[in-house]
Amino acid sequence: MKLCIAEKPSVARDIAKVLGATTPKQGYMEGNGYCVTWTFGHLCTLKEPHDYGPQYKSWNLFLLPIIPNSFGIKLIPNKGVENQFKVIEKLVEECDEVINCGDAGQEGELIQRWVLQKAKCNKPIQRLWISSLTEEAIKEGFASLKPAEDYKNLYLAGNARAIGDWLLGINATRLFTKKFGGNKAVLSIGRVQTPTLAMLVQRQKEIDAFTTEEYWELKTKYRDVIFNAAIDRLKTLERAEKGLEYLKVNPFEIVSFEIKEGKEKNPRLFDLTGLQVEANKKYGYSAENTLNYIQSLYEKKHVTYPRVDTTYLSESLYPKIEGILQKMYPYQDLIAPLLEAPIPKSKAVFDDTKVTDHHAIIPTEIPPSQNLSREEKLIYDLIAKRFIAVFYPECKISNTLVEGKVGTIPFKTSGRQILEPGWRAVYSKELKEDPTDKEKEKEEEQTIPEFIAGETGPHDPMIHQGKTSPPKPYTEATLLRAMETAGKQVEDEELRELLKNNGIGRPSTRANIIETLFKRKYIEKKRKNLIATQTGIQLIDTIEDELLKSPELTGEWESKLRKIEKGEYEANLFKEELIQMVTELTAKVVYGKGKVITLQEEEKEEVKEKKKREPAQKKELQSWEETKCPKCKDHTLMKGKTAVGCSDFKNCGFKISFEIFGKKLSDKQLMDLVVKGKTSKLKGFTAHPEGLAEGILSLTDDFQVQLN
Repeated sequence: MKLCIAEKPSVARDIAKVLGATTPKQGYMEGNGYCVTWTFGHLCTLKEPHDYGPQYKSWNLFLLPIIPNSFGIKLIPNKGVENQFKVIEKLVEECDEVINCGDAGQEGELIQRWVLQKAKCNKPIQRLWISSLTEEAIKEGFASLKPAEDYKNLYLAGNARAIGDWLLGINATRLFTKKFGGNKAVLSIGRVQTPTLAMLVQRQKEIDAFTTEEYWELKTKYRDVIFNAAIDRLKTLERAEKGLEYLKVNPFEIVSFEIKEGKEKNPRLFDLTGLQVEANKKYGYSAENTLNYIQSLYEKKHVTYPRVDTTYLSESLYPKIEGILQKMYPYQDLIAPLLEAPIPKSKAVFDDTKVTDHHAIIPTEIPPSQNLSREEKLIYDLIAKRFIAVFYPECKISNTLVEGKVGTIPFKTSGRQILEPGWRAVYSKELKEDPTDKEKEKEEEQTIPEFIAGETGPHDPMIHQGKTSPPKPYTEATLLRAMETAGKQVEDEELRELLKNNGIGRPSTRANIIETLFKRKYIEKKRKNLIATQTGIQLIDTIEDELLKSPELTGEWESKLRKIEKGEYEANLFKEELIQMVTELTAKVVYGKGKVITLQEEEKEEVKEKKKREPAQKKELQSWEETKCPKCKDHTLMKGKTAVGCSDFKNCGFKISFEIFGKKLSDKQLMDLVVKGKTSKLKGFTAHPEGLAEGILSLTDDFQVQLN
């Protein structure tokens, strides 16, 4: 028997269906020579300090640093986890071969290896590595299973990351809490969390220290075109007025007129960070919410694997592109022009050397269904349009540069026109929402007539008064970009691609890091802006060790973890370096000066605003596979096409239809009925024998449904 272990019950169902393992059992599916079981994400975790010795239960400054001789793992203490692990353990013992069907990434590899390690697996292990959950992708994946050995370095990197985070997080958090927390609260320090907070604090200080200054600029209008003086800004109104007098008595002369035709490159396909940035800019979604929406789209088979950090596709995907485009029915008006000729195979899209574990996020051949949430539809739309846009021609533009002078004062202006929209046609119906974009566009949209060098004429000079503005606070979009490039301001796509290896955190963990900073009250949100709180600022000011708060140095660690993944760096060496750092840090802080950090009080106003502006995040329901049958209490439930019922239905007979008395129930209402025995008050019943239209559904003693 071959045992497949997936990362979630829903993924296990998809795999079991393809393999023909359709008989439901307690905690797994069986059939056709396969057993398919699942984890619920992490079932195991690294042991906690007190697991290595009772003395570590209390936080004692002089017992630091805590450095176990060897790191152990344990089951997460939870009844559901323990029960599922027993199922996996038993199946591992009985099977002939294990197929690791975990998520195809570093975290997925770690989850599975820890579980198999804990289950003392000594059976041969193969690896299923797929980029989408469509039937075709699963079949292809099983046809080309890889030996587990091929992914050993991926596991070593994941394990080194977890150990590194433990060493630094556990020791530095206890160290700073005992030294500076004043016994009031925990001061949380993390390998990625702290340098991220440091970037926010640094920006906050730059904004607070900024002094606004007034300035004046000279402008003039010649032949209905606004020209700007190409000189430094003037610091006093007096100088500006003198300049204006000078301009009034001298004619305007054209010095040069030049039109250059150019091209605007297509946007890149999305990696996870790019998608989170775009969704934050466009819809204000937090990085975590975007990750949840895209994960849901992936599990519904509409898009490919989302936790990726590349914007390229593998060359082997090229033959499938036309088929995917043909199936994207809602976008046929945009796709029709593409299908008139062969799809271009550009190096900017297809490049095996730029593809890591997975390719960029693209739609699958399964078009979106009607039952997506509004947020999921919008995220799918971003991915779909970007996918279409990369195959359109480049946008052709003309840039006009005009230089002039009034006496000895030089002037210039520029204009930009779109000659052929190319890929911009995909976005032609979308409005620009960013006010700075609007201003920029106004300037670019100046229609510039043809000028001749040497022509002169009257003009209309003026003074423009302005104020210098402070640096902009980070938003989630700009913070994600800064994390990706370890704090460097990089606009150029290709340069950013090169810096990704030294970014801080991974695409899949950055959203969680930002959420942790909110939970700890180190940052807060004002509209879209992220602001460091007083606690956050004081914590960063207290940390004297640059290693802990430097994005560049954290980026170097990230680079080493990627090298471990490629087999170019020793995982043990990485661990030794962190042990040395933690030991030195402990000595420095324990014997250094102490002070107490004042903690941020939660501001009620802020919470209200945050609640109003953040899209509500759906609370995840427990899955039916985790829910015991209320009738037989021996088996779990499973969801069919029209009803939820006991997995041992033949013997038990328990079943509840999705539609009751003419009303279709939501998963939440069904779950309440099963778990609590009744729902809240519901309306909209249309087929009750006694004509009741509203009431509470409940289970009778013989497990029938009644409406009261």
